[in-house]
Amino acid sequence: MLDAVQRTGRRLLAFDRRLGARWVAGTDEAGRGCLAGPLVAAGVLFDYERVRGHVTSSLGTLNDSKQLELAERERLYRVVLTLATRVNVQIVPSLEIDRSGLHRSNLGGLRRCLAALSPPAEICLVDGFKLGPHAPEHTAVVDGDQKSAAIAAASIVAKVTRDRLMRRFDALYPGFGFASHVGYITPRHVDAVQALGPSRLHRMSFQARCYRSDSVEHGTPTHDDNSR
Repeated sequence: MLDAVQRTGRRLLAFDRRLGARWVAGTDEAGRGCLAGPLVAAGVLFDYERVRGHVTSSLGTLNDSKQLELAERERLYRVVLTLATRVNVQIVPSLEIDRSGLHRSNLGGLRRCLAALSPPAEICLVDGFKLGPHAPEHTAVVDGDQKSAAIAAASIVAKVTRDRLMRRFDALYPGFGFASHVGYITPRHVDAVQALGPSRLHRMSFQARCYRSDSVEHGTPTHDDNSR
């Protein structure tokens, strides 16, 4: 079983190496489907002349951040920061998401990440999205966080950064349980919103039933992805 897990990182690294470039950038986001808190986009640039040989063993369990336990995600976060040539993080607050819309905010954050990495990036990879003509030249990879090492690394940086932010917000906005659900919809989160009302972190553009004072049902966002 352990050997199978270790092969995950090798498979993702092999995907990037087959592209034939030295400098490969990947970008991904975390928090797209959350009811509260920012959207965090991250970009990671790997120099594949440097990320080779024995150093790749520390990336053996590299995978989509959602497939990793907390402790392993934190470990890989530190490894990525050590091995990456450059890392860029973009934080999009709830107010900007409400003002610009979730999808536009998401694409904007990903574009800014790639712009910060290219050059020297020769190839830019994005998890699932085409970012439009104003972004650096890039390739959208469906389920890229399960295929590309650079995208998977970006997914880990985005997820760890966002979760740490939400745990800090828990002290500023007590009673909502941000330290445990980090802004995703859970029964506890819904109950807290119904009891306390939405905080400044909540995305009011989400048409969630729990925002209605007369609702006793668990709310759901109108957007279709609660996993990131």
